[in-house]
Amino acid sequence: MTADGSADVRVLIADDHPIVRDGLVALLTSVPGFDVVARCASGHEAVREAVLQAPDVAIIDLQMPDGDGFEATKELARVAPNVAVLVLTMHADDRSVFAAMRSGARGYLVKGATQDEILGAISAVARGEAIFGPAVARRVLAFFASGPAAPDALPFPELTAREREILDLLAAGLPNAAIGVRLSLAAKTVANTVSTIFAKLQVAGRAEAIVRARDAGMGRPGPG
Repeated sequence: MTADGSADVRVLIADDHPIVRDGLVALLTSVPGFDVVARCASGHEAVREAVLQAPDVAIIDLQMPDGDGFEATKELARVAPNVAVLVLTMHADDRSVFAAMRSGARGYLVKGATQDEILGAISAVARGEAIFGPAVARRVLAFFASGPAAPDALPFPELTAREREILDLLAAGLPNAAIGVRLSLAAKTVANTVSTIFAKLQVAGRAEAIVRARDAGMGRPGPG
């Protein structure tokens, strides 16, 4: 309970780096008005704990094992829509920023933000506001000043470069074995990556993924 009688902001922290998690916990327990209700090291764990603990705010890193921050944010919007997601990440590129926003993030800070910026952002998203760190805000303003093409220059920004490369070959009609040969990857690696692509695109299988990729202009024949 804060000095003015209002309830503490309940916070979930999801980051696979213990130093980051511990630092955020130390920060939030050093000032009144915040209650850390869960600490998570993966996207799937964050979603599970958010459903169980019902935090007001989930601080989510984008790059985590077992369900990354993009997937976790999308899933939280579905199963725990009252939880405000604040992204705290190393990535400030346009594709990451806009993919996180499309996934449902209400705030976006880059690691290196000051303690006051982090505390202010948590409070802001808990109140229902959208908040961006200064560097991210400049990118958002630049995007709207220059037009909508920049973040969509590459399709499916939630995919990594390798995942997009494999999806492109899928759309071109190559089976997993041929993709492995083309990219010098083990068959199991290709199969695992294809499954990750399906999950990120939220498609039922190969045929639906190919349709979406071709609609986005992927799968055109290349050299060799």
